[in-house]
Amino acid sequence: MNKVILMGRLTRDPEVRYSQGENPMAIARYTLAVDRRFSRNNNDDQSADFIGCVAFGRSGEFAEKYFRKGIKVLVTGRIQTGSYTNKDGVKVYTTDVVVEDQEFAESKNSSSQEGGFSGGSAPAPMAAGDGFMNIPDGIDEELPFN
Repeated sequence: MNKVILMGRLTRDPEVRYSQGENPMAIARYTLAVDRRFSRNNNDDQSADFIGCVAFGRSGEFAEKYFRKGIKVLVTGRIQTGSYTNKDGVKVYTTDVVVEDQEFAESKNSSSQEGGFSGGSAPAPMAAGDGFMNIPDGIDEELPFN
């Protein structure tokens, strides 16, 4: 089984090209900076791996429209290896993640000072001292579970 799940931040805006032919297809390439869980030399320096991703078709169009440098995304896909000979005659080996699914891993404003989602018109319930949200009285009838 060849399955990859990554969560990281885009290192730059995606680079998008379109294939030639009757029905051009979007091909988006971007790099994710994925934090490592553990450091190799037991110090507090946080390190990351920089993993190339390629998204085709509608996924590529989505990346072109919505993905920007610094946003945190979740990607699932498969590893694909390949090789080519560059103009100097040197064989270059490649490893990319071919994107099968991609989505945002945080809200648009979560990295700002206030954080959280600001798209709604009603304010979100404030968190109580124990870290849980306060649920307004009388809402029990509207919940789909008990």
